Amino acid sequence: MACSPTGSAIMIKPMIRLSVAVIAVLALCSPASAAEATPPQFADGFGLTVTSRPRWVDDQHRTFVFSVSTNQVPTPTLLDGQEPGRHTIVVTLPDNYDRTARYPVQYYLHGHPDRPDAAWNQRVVENATRGAGLITVQPNGSGRGWYSNWVNPGAAGPQNWETFHLEQLIPFVDANLNTIATRDGRAIVGHSMGGFGAFHYAEHRPDLFSYVGSFSGGLDLRNSEMRAAVVASELNPGSGSPTVGADAIFGPPVWPFDGVWNAQSPAQHVASLRGMGIALYTGNGGDLTINPIQAVLENRARETALVTASHLTAAGIPFHFSDYGNGSGWAPGCTGKHAEEACVQADMNHFVGLITRR
Repeated sequence: MACSPTGSAIMIKPMIRLSVAVIAVLALCSPASAAEATPPQFADGFGLTVTSRPRWVDDQHRTFVFSVSTNQVPTPTLLDGQEPGRHTIVVTLPDNYDRTARYPVQYYLHGHPDRPDAAWNQRVVENATRGAGLITVQPNGSGRGWYSNWVNPGAAGPQNWETFHLEQLIPFVDANLNTIATRDGRAIVGHSMGGFGAFHYAEHRPDLFSYVGSFSGGLDLRNSEMRAAVVASELNPGSGSPTVGADAIFGPPVWPFDGVWNAQSPAQHVASLRGMGIALYTGNGGDLTINPIQAVLENRARETALVTASHLTAAGIPFHFSDYGNGSGWAPGCTGKHAEEACVQADMNHFVGLITRR
């Protein structure tokens, strides 16, 4: 037997009975054999150097991981297991990815202190995009990158996360994958710190994205609690090693030196989102006596979403807001807490539905 170009089996002599050998050949020739192919390979460019080649990390061969280096963030602070100078990128392809077709892309920004290759992020993306015809890219944002170009990085060296992601990573992905490389074919969303990053990026570069979403994002840098959370992430060894100064990312957090904080706060600068699809998702923390830290974090994130919603409403900009309280009516297992997988899964399921319909 031999395989045709379409993968079907062609008999080259009479078949009396299916032997084990024939069954093996049929298996090799079946459409499932496409899943055995190597992942798409990436060529250096746009300021990025591939430091580890793509490798599959799921049984269905939809998700692969690789790493790059960049002169915009040459020395990111590191969480346990991360390698100096290397930025992990995770890509989830559509089912039956066709290398002759073109697909829209969503960029999913992780929270703090998280990483793009965390198992739960992979599960959330794969579950939500199954059958969706959508590429998802999850870039490294460091435990404390805050998706910003830092104003006082000091000994940490350049920490230009915004430049890395928007000016290097996006054209790099478009050059190496079959994407719809236009604003209409691109969305951005994030969880927690990543929700801040998604709105921050979309407001700065509305020419790049047609849809933006936040899952429990910290969107109001004028909020004193948000400032305290950012400063804590700078000083806390659990956010990455080495630690950095309290003014490293946005400068001093106190008046009259807090101009960068005010200027970079997404909640108050929504005007540039006009014409873009916008979605906010948050719980209220649920029962504060159960997992109180995550309950309080979600409750405070909700306050920043409410401020953002009020500015969108005042500007006459339409948006979707899933304000799901204790989560009981949102998804099984969701109790309205921060970084709760069942809640974030439901957020992502809904967001993927919005952007694919658009």
